[in-house]
Amino acid sequence: MPGLEEIERRMRGFAKIKDSEDDKARARLLAHFEDHPERVFFSRQLEVIFEREYFHWVTNRALRQLVGEGRIRTEARRLSTGSEMKLLWHRGYRFYKRSADEVFKLVDSYTTAASDGALGLQGEHLVLAAFARQKFLLIGEETRTYGGETWNHTNHDLDFVFERQGAGYGVEVKNTLGYMDMGEFLTKIRLSRHIGVRPIFVVRALPKSWINVLNHVGGYAMIMGFQFYPWSHKAVADQIREKLGLPVDTPKRIEQGTMQRFENWIASAPEPPAKADPKVEELLRKMERPYVRRGPVRVDE
Repeated sequence: MPGLEEIERRMRGFAKIKDSEDDKARARLLAHFEDHPERVFFSRQLEVIFEREYFHWVTNRALRQLVGEGRIRTEARRLSTGSEMKLLWHRGYRFYKRSADEVFKLVDSYTTAASDGALGLQGEHLVLAAFARQKFLLIGEETRTYGGETWNHTNHDLDFVFERQGAGYGVEVKNTLGYMDMGEFLTKIRLSRHIGVRPIFVVRALPKSWINVLNHVGGYAMIMGFQFYPWSHKAVADQIREKLGLPVDTPKRIEQGTMQRFENWIASAPEPPAKADPKVEELLRKMERPYVRRGPVRVDE
């Protein structure tokens, strides 16, 4: 634990920091690096660790600012999948190479598992089994059609369309650490409304503002809290959880409590807004405007 003098020194450094969300994130992250001066992190990891306090893109901007100020160091490395990751460490950590190599090796192992489709298929397998146990009827997979209506505005489709007691549910599964792309999120909502199903997103995490929009349009966010790995990847998942502090797990099924909350929502949810409700489209456009202006937000770009 740092002593009183060390704490006072750090606080003096933060005295002139403004009170904006970005500046709060910057101060919080700087303190994190000060508290862990001999550890190497990567940007996605920090986004997830601090997501209860800040949106992923806020953490991303704060990291970029700290790098620009020279408060933390960074190094880009190319993963086996061809994508790039950025390693980050305190500027005073001189002998970081060994730690960086260990983090890179772990990240490379799980990105390879994700890129070969194992994680995506695992998420879909767990969802399919969970909905079957609740006696939902599977109407279609990778589909954009329901009840005689077809979505033709884009090439997107839904992972599953289920039906029960005459009601349709369009289910999109994203078994990823990061948020799904906002453009895709909005398109899947529009697609679901167009074909007459309720949009259901099964994800590890979503920003609260996105969940609020989903609620307003008659949809539901099934928040898992964890990224799911197949049982065959348990050793890798355990290392990722223990060494990187990331929320990954290898469950055999989706917990019944999670499905019961969904059942409770079905029982109490009001009727969704009409397809032609102009307020819904305006709400989606309002959410979309910053995204269109700024473009998709990626951390390790």
